[in-house]
Amino acid sequence: RDQNGIMSGTSIPPTALPPSYLVCSLWLPGCAVWGNFLVMISILHFKQLHSPANFLVASLACADFLVGLTVMPFSAVRSVESCWYFGESFRKLHSCFDISFCCASIFHLCVISVDRYIAVRDPLTYPTRFTVSVSGRCIAFSWLLPIIYSSSLLYTGANEAGLEDLVSVLTCVGRCQLAVNQSWIFINFLLFFIPTLVMITVYSRIFLIAKQQAQRIERMSNQTAKSADSYKDRVAKRERKAAKALGIAVATFLLSWLPYFIDSIIDAFLSFITPTYVYEILGWIAYYNSAMNPLINALFYPWFRKAIKGILRENSSTTNMFPE
Repeated sequence: RDQNGIMSGTSIPPTALPPSYLVCSLWLPGCAVWGNFLVMISILHFKQLHSPANFLVASLACADFLVGLTVMPFSAVRSVESCWYFGESFRKLHSCFDISFCCASIFHLCVISVDRYIAVRDPLTYPTRFTVSVSGRCIAFSWLLPIIYSSSLLYTGANEAGLEDLVSVLTCVGRCQLAVNQSWIFINFLLFFIPTLVMITVYSRIFLIAKQQAQRIERMSNQTAKSADSYKDRVAKRERKAAKALGIAVATFLLSWLPYFIDSIIDAFLSFITPTYVYEILGWIAYYNSAMNPLINALFYPWFRKAIKGILRENSSTTNMFPE
């Protein structure tokens, strides 16, 4: 290796690339980048999709898009090669991107769950309560807090306080491990645990409300309802479908992120005993969440499938996405 940690005098022919490169650097980042790009373009292109709730979905897609574009490709090289070849300055920037965009994705899911709760609880007054300005403030909070937190943590060196001996052992050419002390690991866990607790609590209440609404609609099915009640039931049905998609997204989020954060907090209090390859696997399972969100949209939102089919048509921006 030379002084920058790059192997000299060796090269890897294209045919020698291991399958793990194809999965880590091509397939998963490709799903995250293109899937979330399609979500953003669909919402921005079609005027009927310009709603406060969909702006949240587009912002979530942007966070997941950036994870696939700026984090996953370099993490793929680190995971496969067990070494960091891109310099110390970019290592900190990459770690900052990693924490910022992943936390932004988590915060967006939390805000979207609260939004769906308000919509399901009272669908008729929801448009007057969750406005574009409210959505904008939620989006700003979901971006600014993770960026400020990660930048302050990594560029002040606070994460390495008290771990000087460990850092000196880890410091080498091509070092790729990020040392985080117990205090900051605990804060990282809280940044995951609090939004997760909110999502679980809110979705549990959404489930109960949706069940009550379904029972009421079933009781009214054999009766003549007023037009206002009929409209309310149609709106409630649409909001419950959106809540169902949210439930799948929350379950996927928990399966993706929970193992990583549990291992992180245990590892910090047990002198970092987790093997590197296990930590990398858990990290990639967490990244998987960013690729799954657009697939959930494709499965549960008819407007998304319709948008993908019609986005290239002339004057398609005024297409009616909700014909019912």
